[in-house]
Amino acid sequence: MINCFFVGLGGFVGSVCRYLIGLIPFETHAGFPFKTLFINIVGSFVIGLIAVLATKNSQLNPRLVLFLKVGLCGGFTTFSTFAYETSTLIKNGSVGMAFGYVLLSVVLGVSAIFLAEIVGR
Repeated sequence: MINCFFVGLGGFVGSVCRYLIGLIPFETHAGFPFKTLFINIVGSFVIGLIAVLATKNSQLNPRLVLFLKVGLCGGFTTFSTFAYETSTLIKNGSVGMAFGYVLLSVVLGVSAIFLAEIVGR
């Protein structure tokens, strides 16, 4: 149960950080979501860095890793987890599965938005 506390605390911090970045007054005429792109790229970088550091340093507290990877990055953006899982599949030689995961995630994720809009009407 203590692990859930660390994940929840990290999720809180990550979510608040995402919210605060969303408040930055930066808009483009074309409406491209630069802030979200920035959040997703930063989250991907952070989860990758945490994974490398956790692999290299076995003395790193597993609860700290949970706080950072699952909590902070998960609360900041789920894209970081998606990117990490995709890179893991590729590194493990499952390139086809990684491609399928990317394709399904994007197509089904966007389709779910459209479906939600239809259901919500």
